[in-house]
Amino acid sequence: MGLGLVKVTTGRSLKDFLLLPWRIYRGDPNWVPPLLMEMRRILDPERNGYLRKGPHAAFLVYRDGQPVGRVLAGIDERTNAAKGIRDGWFSLFEVLPDREAADLLLRAAADYLTGMGMARMRGPVSPTGGDDYRGVLVEGFDRPPVLMNPYNPPYYSEFMERAGFSKFIDLYAYYFPPRPPKNPRAVEYAARRFGFRIDSLDLRRFHREVKDIKTILERALPAEWPDMIPPSEEEVWEMAKSLKTHADPELVFIARAGEEPIGFNVTLPDLNQALIHLDGRFFPFGWLKFLYWKRRIDGIRFFVLFVVPEWRHKGVSAAIFHRTFLTATKKGYRWGEGSTIGETNLPMRRDVERAGGIHYKTYRIYQRPL
Repeated sequence: MGLGLVKVTTGRSLKDFLLLPWRIYRGDPNWVPPLLMEMRRILDPERNGYLRKGPHAAFLVYRDGQPVGRVLAGIDERTNAAKGIRDGWFSLFEVLPDREAADLLLRAAADYLTGMGMARMRGPVSPTGGDDYRGVLVEGFDRPPVLMNPYNPPYYSEFMERAGFSKFIDLYAYYFPPRPPKNPRAVEYAARRFGFRIDSLDLRRFHREVKDIKTILERALPAEWPDMIPPSEEEVWEMAKSLKTHADPELVFIARAGEEPIGFNVTLPDLNQALIHLDGRFFPFGWLKFLYWKRRIDGIRFFVLFVVPEWRHKGVSAAIFHRTFLTATKKGYRWGEGSTIGETNLPMRRDVERAGGIHYKTYRIYQRPL
């Protein structure tokens, strides 16, 4: 029968798309099976706003009747319009060690995007437009990924490059023990001198907190970032509702000068330490395993940190790090990861390294002209 390409719709093709990773990673102790109900949500435009930003399609490759590769491709029309570009994206790329299948998949995605008038193809990007499942792991295969970060076999980068892709940007992950910066007095001095404070997330005023986070994002996202623009109000609320189910409010901080929001972070418990035991299924008994292993989580992911431009270089980032590490240590966490940070984001890399972060994983986003 050889190779065959199908466009994913429903029924068998959707099931094969969802379950393919179980064929690829069978026996790999570092793979964290995604929750199938979460993946179904991601593939549903009614529940995933990123897929409502433009046309998209999912493809499967079969060899001799068995699924061997998958990819999701689409267009973010809002970002393209804001940046004056014609970029298409791909995501959720998975393939067995079958170069022909990989070539066919990537060519199908490229043909689809070319047919939509796109000039360039980038990926793997987040399938939700966030910071989840971004990039191909190219360094750091010796341990499981933390929450929402991808994991893949080493041959993915080889397949990408042989298919004509080149590096768009590398994203770094840093490992660190959750300890305060070396000089906490400097942090306290900066807060007094410049007149800011660090507040824990107040769930009783959740609407205000989300509104302040949106304000910070609008002011803090660098205009020169080629693939990101400030999220819409709908997108912020979708992200907030999603993160609310995972987040510990004691590990989310908003920096304010008076009532002006000037920075925020989100730090999440590494739920992958529990999810790795569920085999992707929350029911009928996965939730019991989840509750058992959740109590044994000892790591965190320092997920995102933004400070508005006029408050950078005034100790705000260091103060947020300081509060996060103090709180994490008090709650019993023993290590953390700061991720993902673009290789060109030198100020943030310096902040993380000053806080004791050690670069230990690299994720690569690729690009190819169409």
